[in-house]
Amino acid sequence: MIPVLLFWLSLAAIVYTFAGYPLALSILSVVRPRPWLQQSCEPVMSVVISAYNEADRIGTKIHNVLALEYPEDRLEILVGSDGSTDGTAEELLSISDKRVRAFIFTQRRGKPAVLNTLVPKARGEIVVLCDVRQKIESNALRAFARSFADPTIGAVSGEVTLVPPATTAVSEGTGFYWRYETFIRSRESRIDSTVGVTGNLNAIRKTLFETIPPDTILDDVLLPLRITRRGYRVVVEREARAVDTAFAAARQEFTRKVRTIAGNFQLFGRERWLLNPFRNRLWWQTISHKVLRLLVAPLQVVLLVSNVAALSTSPLYKAALVGQIFFYGAAIAACVLPRNRKKSFLVTLPFFLCLLSWTTVVAFFRSIAGGQPVTWQKATGNGIPS
Repeated sequence: MIPVLLFWLSLAAIVYTFAGYPLALSILSVVRPRPWLQQSCEPVMSVVISAYNEADRIGTKIHNVLALEYPEDRLEILVGSDGSTDGTAEELLSISDKRVRAFIFTQRRGKPAVLNTLVPKARGEIVVLCDVRQKIESNALRAFARSFADPTIGAVSGEVTLVPPATTAVSEGTGFYWRYETFIRSRESRIDSTVGVTGNLNAIRKTLFETIPPDTILDDVLLPLRITRRGYRVVVEREARAVDTAFAAARQEFTRKVRTIAGNFQLFGRERWLLNPFRNRLWWQTISHKVLRLLVAPLQVVLLVSNVAALSTSPLYKAALVGQIFFYGAAIAACVLPRNRKKSFLVTLPFFLCLLSWTTVVAFFRSIAGGQPVTWQKATGNGIPS
């Protein structure tokens, strides 16, 4: 019976996406690990930052980087003011430290264009890419350097610890989701490479940098995947850490996630080789980690409709429908319960998963309409990395 078949296929795909794939990674990382050489070294490092209207915190960020535990003569900072209109350029030009190099762009072009200009000008063997708002922990650069002692490593992702600003369904769901995402990336790197890095804290070999199309939304996925295409590994260094604050409001997280998912649609539309198992050695990771998540929203619709159509065939499907009703009811409850009230995991997780599904739908239509700009509109709060 077709409804029954569709029910089980859609259910299996959703379960595999969120549980089966992480489980498979966990097993493979134990039975077939690929450790990499890690030893102390001090390559010249260039920290590259793209800033837009960050006058209130660019000075704090630069002070944070300058205070990191790394030899002064082997560290430089390149900061590009991307068409800022709030005094960011003036703040940069007032810094006298010779390790800081300021680049003032009068027109806002977006982070990819800034990276295309700044990375080739970097003096370091290793280029560290980061954003303004996160506070980097003191030993992050040394942690990055240890992994680059292995010549097979082309890029290294750092980790960001999220601090919830308030007890809300969004902040709690975001925190859980980011810990889940971090777990997957770390296990991917243990068996080969992760398919994306933390956008606000990662490092690459300068020689492997390729010019990015200026309208690229997810440079933190495109760059590492291009590096793996050249035969190098992209791994996670858990000791290279920064601290950030999660969004408290659904609208803020919705905006951030729509942009990220639209970037994934853009990526697969342009980089068709990623979908070819004969050209992409990370094909399994790419499909399981990225592509299937884009299909969860339609799979949820198929699961619900096929469940209703199969009700008369077995009591099992009646129980399954009750489970689905409770799931979506919990998501609705998270919306109507007081915002600052502590909520159960059984409420916050369904809410966040439904939020992700809806953002996928919006991102799909926005991407095919070309309505997602490359520039990021800064929100009143912060948010998790991509």
